[in-house]
Amino acid sequence: MSQDDNEVRQAGVRRTVWRSVAALVGMFAFAWALVPLYDVFCRVTGINGQVDTTAQALVHDDVDESRMVTVQFITRNGSGLPWRLDVETRQVRLHPGQTSEVNFTFSNQSRSENWARAVPSVTPNTATRHVRKSSCFCFEEQLLQAGERVEMPLVFQLDRDLPPEVTTVTLVYTLYPVEGKTQKLQAGVKLDEGGEA
Repeated sequence: MSQDDNEVRQAGVRRTVWRSVAALVGMFAFAWALVPLYDVFCRVTGINGQVDTTAQALVHDDVDESRMVTVQFITRNGSGLPWRLDVETRQVRLHPGQTSEVNFTFSNQSRSENWARAVPSVTPNTATRHVRKSSCFCFEEQLLQAGERVEMPLVFQLDRDLPPEVTTVTLVYTLYPVEGKTQKLQAGVKLDEGGEA
């Protein structure tokens, strides 16, 4: 093999390595940005039941009394959270444009205080943009003391533009622990019990 062939081969290897590194960096950047981009896409389009977790103004237009819609409520607990979430009414029937209030009960069944967040989702996806919440426990993280039980309202409305083929809307709330805050609380308790840090 001549000197020129060897240099050409080494240049080809270097080019391949640089292209591979660039592709690897590009794939990492894409993977890192994928979750936030997907969340934004789902919130904008209402796909995958992602809902806005900020208060919205209720519209006091005329109620569409020509039809009724059933709204179902499902509660779930994520793993690692010693809480219970219950709803006083599993379903309500209302007219689009009508405001409704349903109470949910949170119970911390552990011996320590914990932080949690209720993450909402809506089905069918076409109904997501038509659910307005003026008051919801899902807007912020919740702190419950050991053994504490709290009742919190959900005040909502289905807007009049809800597609006519939608006759049932399901609101699902899943409780997840807020790890960072709970761990800080538990570390603070250990420091208090142990004396000095």
